[in-house]
Amino acid sequence: MPTNDYHFITHWRMEAALEEITAILREAKDLPRWWSSVYLAVKELAPGDADGIGKRIDLYTKGWLPYTLRWTFTVTEAHPLGFSLTAEGDFVGRGVWTFKPDGNFVDITYDWHIRAEKPLLKRLSFLLKPIFKMNHLWAMARGEESLRLELRRVRAKTSAEREAVPPPPPPTPNNPFSWLVAVLFQRKRFSL
Repeated sequence: MPTNDYHFITHWRMEAALEEITAILREAKDLPRWWSSVYLAVKELAPGDADGIGKRIDLYTKGWLPYTLRWTFTVTEAHPLGFSLTAEGDFVGRGVWTFKPDGNFVDITYDWHIRAEKPLLKRLSFLLKPIFKMNHLWAMARGEESLRLELRRVRAKTSAEREAVPPPPPPTPNNPFSWLVAVLFQRKRFSL
């Protein structure tokens, strides 16, 4: 396996109805609002069919490390218990969201198999793969936290209840550590 190949499996368990989870996770345009720590900008390029198949989304994302990623995904499969997508750009690969109802809960699995093509990640994966993995784990932990908050917001019956829901975690600031790493890698060949 090339050093710039990554395979992540994320599990979340939410007290929610399947329809709530499906409605939130399938609406990519809302990601910057409720998962703002990772999704800085999202643009729908194509709406897809009635089930969302063919939906094409352009993304600008960030983790806690001081770099951003530009990539697109296209929904390739959709059914009541999940959907699949292909990614291209700074990531190339496939992601599969699976939803499994379990009483008052939904078990959510995201199986993400990608190859990092951003020059910085591609060239440094042999050395920094554990740090890049931690960046992904951080991003998915923020997603879980943010999804719980979004469920509270969606379920709010009044504007006062909605306003009482805390905002999602924001993107990471450029702290001194992040700044130092960015300065060390500020070279055209790494295309930061």
